[in-house]
Amino acid sequence: MKLFENLYKSVGIDLGTANFLIYVKGRGIVVNEPTLIAINNRTNQILAVGEEANKMLDRTPAHVTLIKPLINGVISDFEMTQEIIRHFFSKLSEHNLFSRYRTAAVSIPTNLTEVERKSVEDAVVSAGASKVLLVEEPIASAIGTRLPIEEPTANMIVDIGGGTTEISIISIGGAVISRSLKIAGQRFNEDISRFIKSEYKLLIGEPTAEALKINVGSAVSTEEKLEMAVRGRDVSTGLPKEIIVRTAQVKTALQKSLKAIADVIKSILEDAPPELVGDILERGIYLSGGGSLLRGLDEYLERELQVETRMVDDPLTCVVRGLGIIIEDTKRYETILSNQEKPKLVNL
Repeated sequence: MKLFENLYKSVGIDLGTANFLIYVKGRGIVVNEPTLIAINNRTNQILAVGEEANKMLDRTPAHVTLIKPLINGVISDFEMTQEIIRHFFSKLSEHNLFSRYRTAAVSIPTNLTEVERKSVEDAVVSAGASKVLLVEEPIASAIGTRLPIEEPTANMIVDIGGGTTEISIISIGGAVISRSLKIAGQRFNEDISRFIKSEYKLLIGEPTAEALKINVGSAVSTEEKLEMAVRGRDVSTGLPKEIIVRTAQVKTALQKSLKAIADVIKSILEDAPPELVGDILERGIYLSGGGSLLRGLDEYLERELQVETRMVDDPLTCVVRGLGIIIEDTKRYETILSNQEKPKLVNL
């Protein structure tokens, strides 16, 4: 039996718009790379996947295309999604030619249609899994945070990923109210790029916008004087140009998107039963996902919502850690997984 346990492992897959993570039962997190694949258009050959493909971003010749196969958490390119999963499965199994994955717990946004859910299942099975458990991101995130979601107490989690923000109030093992909106980390990058183009007449790539967000970005005004030199192409002349961008400029660029997230959280609190709102007031709101790492975001939301807001430990891996907990003890979470319902999608 030990032989078959080694050959047929269970895995947790955080199939994110921006990042792809895998948790292997008994081993922990073994993959954490960008959800990106590079293709040679002339030969259809896969040139690079994950971090290696990310190094090519905005640096590719005409015959090479970089593909992000998920948009807002939804598979937009089935074949390339399948190839990414297969690539990492293959890397994990390279020392064992007969390895196959028994069960894959896969995180999904809460707003997926039945067709979109089936697409995720098919992609994972085609890549090598025998069985797929779909887990909505707020549930996985709450479990990864080790919130007491099985108890009759409300827990509110806001998971800000790359493509979507998932907001849920969870109690007694299920989501009481959920909302999903297509404003998250990648939208923040787009906001910054648009602002730089509008204010400075400078075109910058996504890696530069991401670096600005991480290095000097903030949701609130700060005493810390952060600035960053940014290089791009002048819109007027087409020539290279360098400018200095400060925290205040990035904060201004992000305000509309941050306000949209805060407004949806408010709407959930307004719709929730009074007893649950009382629990949230006592316990606070938990932030997870890579987008929650924006400097001062917890402070911004706390000020807007008048509810204590805190970031979970290691928000980037919170979802995949939750999936890992599920596959380590699947029987315990069977009821929770069966309670998942399709929530309302907020278009903003």
